[in-house]
Amino acid sequence: MNPRSVVIVDDDEAVRDALSWLFSSKGLHTECFASGEALLAAFDLERMGCLVLDVRMAPLTGLVLFEQLRAAHPYCPPAIFLTGHADVPLAVAALKMGAADFLEKPFDDAILIERVEAALARDAAARDSLASRSHLQAQLRQLTEREREVMALILEGKLNKQIAEALDISIKTVEVHRARVLDKMAVKSAVELAGRLSRLQQEP
Repeated sequence: MNPRSVVIVDDDEAVRDALSWLFSSKGLHTECFASGEALLAAFDLERMGCLVLDVRMAPLTGLVLFEQLRAAHPYCPPAIFLTGHADVPLAVAALKMGAADFLEKPFDDAILIERVEAALARDAAARDSLASRSHLQAQLRQLTEREREVMALILEGKLNKQIAEALDISIKTVEVHRARVLDKMAVKSAVELAGRLSRLQQEP
């Protein structure tokens, strides 16, 4: 897959051109939009990896745009907000919404590049985590109801004999179900199974 784009949204054409040139000079692919509405109409999660948003656009501000993207999609790429005005409340609001950063114009080019590259790395890690989580959930869906019951008791540390008594089935049947659970979940032990499911619960 090609590297994902740095998406620039600013109603000032000169700013868009300058940012596009800056990022391109560092080998980063960019896409530019003159308004939040334009981005919403063309938003493509698969090709966009970092958002660089002007805060005080009209009629759709950067913050409102980010909020709408987050509401419309299960995952939204990291966003860096730029503003020409020192505005602490806006910065706090952006960070509370999950913004990767907030920089005031004029900004240091090197710092912006550093933050954008960090945001792209964060995006890649988040997507890997989401893919892993999705794969694990798909594996769980393959389990039968009885296999889920056996798995729950395995995770409680129950021995095969105890599981057989709890579910009123034979030990041999428990052994078959245990083997199927481990095979479908692609793990070799109860400890490994518990570790994978624990990560699933911890991840957002």
